[in-house]
Amino acid sequence: MLKRRLITVAVLLVAGGTALLAVPSLHDAARKASSIDPLWLVGAVGLEIASCVSFLGIFRRFFRELPTRDARRLAWIEMGSGALLPGGGVGSLAAGGLYLRRRGMSTRRIVEKSSGLFFLTSATSVLGLVGAALLLGLGVGRVSHVLPLTLFPAAVGLAGATIALAIPRSRWHRRLRSRTLAWLVDGIRGAERELLRPHWRLLGALGYLGFDIAVLGLACAAVGDPIAVPALVLAYIIGYAANALPVPGGIGVLEGGLVGALVLYGAPPMPATAAVLLYHAIAFWIPSIGGMIAYLLSSHARRASSDEGSPRTPCEGRTRTTGSAGREPVRETIAGAAMAELS
Repeated sequence: MLKRRLITVAVLLVAGGTALLAVPSLHDAARKASSIDPLWLVGAVGLEIASCVSFLGIFRRFFRELPTRDARRLAWIEMGSGALLPGGGVGSLAAGGLYLRRRGMSTRRIVEKSSGLFFLTSATSVLGLVGAALLLGLGVGRVSHVLPLTLFPAAVGLAGATIALAIPRSRWHRRLRSRTLAWLVDGIRGAERELLRPHWRLLGALGYLGFDIAVLGLACAAVGDPIAVPALVLAYIIGYAANALPVPGGIGVLEGGLVGALVLYGAPPMPATAAVLLYHAIAFWIPSIGGMIAYLLSSHARRASSDEGSPRTPCEGRTRTTGSAGREPVRETIAGAAMAELS
């Protein structure tokens, strides 16, 4: 119990510190956005909410065994963790795994389901990367030096996807005899099976990526420098690679990655900086606030369930009893507490 509380406190401290570090970026974005039509801001916030709702759909598809309310809360917690904690997606998977372990799910199931979800959303990014590169190569969008700016990202994306798809079909991962690697392979196979059984929730992977890219595009248009869709998609996906660095909230590195990528694909530096600051303020706070609320609701529900499930015994008038009859209430108490923790 003490260890769990210490972990919770540590997570909240990191999250709170990240939020404080993000305030200067929010102030800069607000100052630069003071001359922007509020309708642009409303539209950007609406698109970010649509992106988050799309993630709820694809998450629910992979974690069907969870109750609907728990799945929605966990999805918000993972999105908030990805925005707040170092490592982006890695931090969100770790937070989600901790939550699921406390709910009683086995480590194997957590790794399989989480890796399958991660693979499918990553495959969507690769699809967008290759598609945008092809469109840019065909002349859609005004970008100079188009050949190296399209061939290299497309080649990297295709190489990564090919390696990921080849791992389950190779024999070398069996020779390593690694349980974790075997679970990751099962997760990739699970994602492939989901693609072979089309379901409307799978569209959530497209919406999760597409609506978030649209927020950045709307921010570029709001500061007076719209960018062609293929160049926008490439700049977004390449710029977000910097978010893999272990910096809380991606503060600094995400802005640098996105601004650099936008400039690389033709955006002027100053408008690109203003657009990225505006985008990151929205993309940071919407998932963070939603994740915080979901975490508090989940913690409250778990405490309430624990209080209801744990039997109460009077503190006064207890007698010392020996033998199996005296140990039976203790067994019932332990069983009740365990069931409350897993419920």
